[in-house]
Amino acid sequence: MPPVELAIDVTSPVHPYVQIANQLREAIASGEITDLVPSYWDIVKETGCAYNTARRAMKVLIDEGLVVAIPGRGTFVRQEGDQ
Repeated sequence: MPPVELAIDVTSPVHPYVQIANQLREAIASGEITDLVPSYWDIVKETGCAYNTARRAMKVLIDEGLVVAIPGRGTFVRQEGDQ
């Protein structure tokens, strides 16, 4: 799976964590991401954001029920039937 291209628009009034969450949400909706979501560190490397910014972005998707974090394994797109 090729990495998802993420970018932060520093001129945008939208907070960087929201920009990242939106880009990941779109990648999931389009089928670009179907299983494993990029790690926090992958997001940091790709965008140059702070680690906590990546965490906040992922928390948005977790809170929406779009992804599920499995300790020690990673964060995955929630599939139908997942609890």
